[in-house]
Amino acid sequence: MSKNIQHNKLFVASCLALLVTSLSFGIRAGVLNQQGIDFNLTSAQLGTIAATAFWGFPLAMLVGGIIVDIIGMKRLLVLAFAFHLVGIVLTIYATGYWSLFFSTLLIGIANGTVEAACNPLVTALYPDNKTTKLNHFHLWFPGGIVIGTLVVFLFNKLGLSTQMQVGVMLIPTVLYGYLFSKLDFPVTERVSSGVTSGEMYKSLLNPLFIFMIICMFGTAITELFTGQWIDILLKNVSDNAILLLTIETGIMVIGRGFAGPVVKQFSPQGVLLISAVLAAVGLYLLGHTSGNMLFVGAIIFGIGVCYFWPTMIGFVAENLPKTGAVGLNLMGGAGMFAVSVYMIFMSDFYEKLVAANIPQNTAAADLANVTNEAKKLAGPEVINATLMIPLVLVVAFAGLNWYMKNKKQPEPVV
Repeated sequence: MSKNIQHNKLFVASCLALLVTSLSFGIRAGVLNQQGIDFNLTSAQLGTIAATAFWGFPLAMLVGGIIVDIIGMKRLLVLAFAFHLVGIVLTIYATGYWSLFFSTLLIGIANGTVEAACNPLVTALYPDNKTTKLNHFHLWFPGGIVIGTLVVFLFNKLGLSTQMQVGVMLIPTVLYGYLFSKLDFPVTERVSSGVTSGEMYKSLLNPLFIFMIICMFGTAITELFTGQWIDILLKNVSDNAILLLTIETGIMVIGRGFAGPVVKQFSPQGVLLISAVLAAVGLYLLGHTSGNMLFVGAIIFGIGVCYFWPTMIGFVAENLPKTGAVGLNLMGGAGMFAVSVYMIFMSDFYEKLVAANIPQNTAAADLANVTNEAKKLAGPEVINATLMIPLVLVVAFAGLNWYMKNKKQPEPVV
């Protein structure tokens, strides 16, 4: 690796880029309901807008994973900066459904491009400590959501507009764009180790990799769908629904900060099994309780989903290194694609539940109160349906632990 490579500065810039990604999730979760009111949008339309970010994300990760070894990580991050800048500005000046749709799509593409470049960048910078450093890097995803939700909470209290809340994202965007433009980059680990493109694509057919892709569907939906929709699903159950997201993601920040000893103690596959169990318990409490117990559920759920995303990617980086940047980005892209499909399906499911709980002969004067009660019943039902996913993951990761315990360890890529 070149002496001009400044590991710490590259890592800090990567964290800033991921901060913009997470701010977009946190601020969108907070302003989505208000945008629906401002532009007279239905729950289905709001679900489609939110899902648009998840469409752009896997598309960018897939394309980015293929071209990152060709054009280099620096050029890929310049593209991310451009997409972020345009997407944020268009969101600030949005006038309705389609402008929100396209601006959110651009931000989703930018978010996916950041991960497409930064995941292989982190593994290239820290080849002997991949899972821990990926957890430290991805700490800034929940960290940014905490900051974003607090921005929404504070700005709403001050009576400031949603446009100003979205505009906050411009600050770290400009910072990471400037830093990356000044720094030299290493090549990806796959290139530096001499693994050919043919070997990389052949490794993608490994049954273990395919199994991890399928599990990534479940871990991503459990974490990201719940986080993105928690304000809408529980708004009529709790007066502080957005704070539930803040608590959950705050727990994730702390947990990922201490990922090193946790991963060392339990192994990546052990961490995934424990995470699935706790995520299931947390979702159960969020879907079956009210009042202060909702906050207990948010804490347990936050501990559960804390290590899902970075440990899934770290597991592949450590145990399937020949899959290279394409393997890492297929994992992330698969997760986001699954969330986008699930979000559209469940937003429609939510609207049907609400409609089913509103009596047909409801008087116009009572409609608002009856609708709020219907939403109060529908939100937890959506969470309870999602509970089945981490329950399946418990079984899957129990099998993974058994398999890894009895599997001969592969020789490391030199």
